[in-house]
Amino acid sequence: MKVVRTPEEIDTSGGVVLTLGNFDGIHLGHQKILKTLSERAQKTGLPSVVYTFEPHPRKVVSPGESPPLIITQEEKIALIESFGIDYLLLARFTKEFAATHARKFVEDVLAKKLRVREVWVGHDYFFGRGREGSVEYLKEMAERLGFGVGVIPAFTKEGVVVSSSLIRRLVKEGDVKRAGIFLGRPLSLTGTVIKGDDRGRELGFPTANIEVREELLPKEGVYAGFVTIEGRRYPAVVNIGRAPTFGREKTLMETHILDFSGIIYGKDIRVSLLERIRDEHRFSTPEELTEQIKKDIAVTRRLLR
Repeated sequence: MKVVRTPEEIDTSGGVVLTLGNFDGIHLGHQKILKTLSERAQKTGLPSVVYTFEPHPRKVVSPGESPPLIITQEEKIALIESFGIDYLLLARFTKEFAATHARKFVEDVLAKKLRVREVWVGHDYFFGRGREGSVEYLKEMAERLGFGVGVIPAFTKEGVVVSSSLIRRLVKEGDVKRAGIFLGRPLSLTGTVIKGDDRGRELGFPTANIEVREELLPKEGVYAGFVTIEGRRYPAVVNIGRAPTFGREKTLMETHILDFSGIIYGKDIRVSLLERIRDEHRFSTPEELTEQIKKDIAVTRRLLR
């Protein structure tokens, strides 16, 4: 997959098949769109293009109301590439672009510059100035300009429509298990291992403190999950919070990696959260905390078995 910033970097000589969207999370609904796009590209013999924006439009239009993103840009790129897409167009979103009329975007960008033959979008897609361009408007423009529009219906799972906003809510509530169901994979957090205060080591349970890159953190608490280090996966007990027993003020993610020993300061690791075990608690003594950690480890082993 080739990552580009402008339409001019794409081979549009024979036209392209394209999808538009923000694709935050690449959840099951997004995956349905990407699979369809890839299939249509194979059937038509045309290049497939995913057109998305950087930064997220809400960060420009209403920065104070912009939701935290579920995944990093790096993970988004990797996930889109896994569907066999030919081009990822990361267009720069600015206030000037936000003022572009929907008609001008379709005529100048989609029809003229990209020479689209088919455009595939989700059922609730809006575009253009003030979100004035609806799916129906896109269909009307397409009929006049001579390209097709395919609409992917809402993707439902467990009786609800899968969406990025639903997943954000579940993550904030700590329900990472259900969020993972709608993502189609465990919720993951990535980051670099940094030096901590060594309290975990003093208690007999050394932890890796992780500087998380994702914007969206789950509700504070203790989780069962896996840690991936240099391609190898290990079970882990993960704490997200302020360590109230020791009065820490800043929220951090730290993980006690089971069946592992080694120095990993400065290394990048991935933490996949499978299930929430409990809330954070303040313990009267370090000994009480130690006993609770032993219970957390036992629960984690049982859940991950």
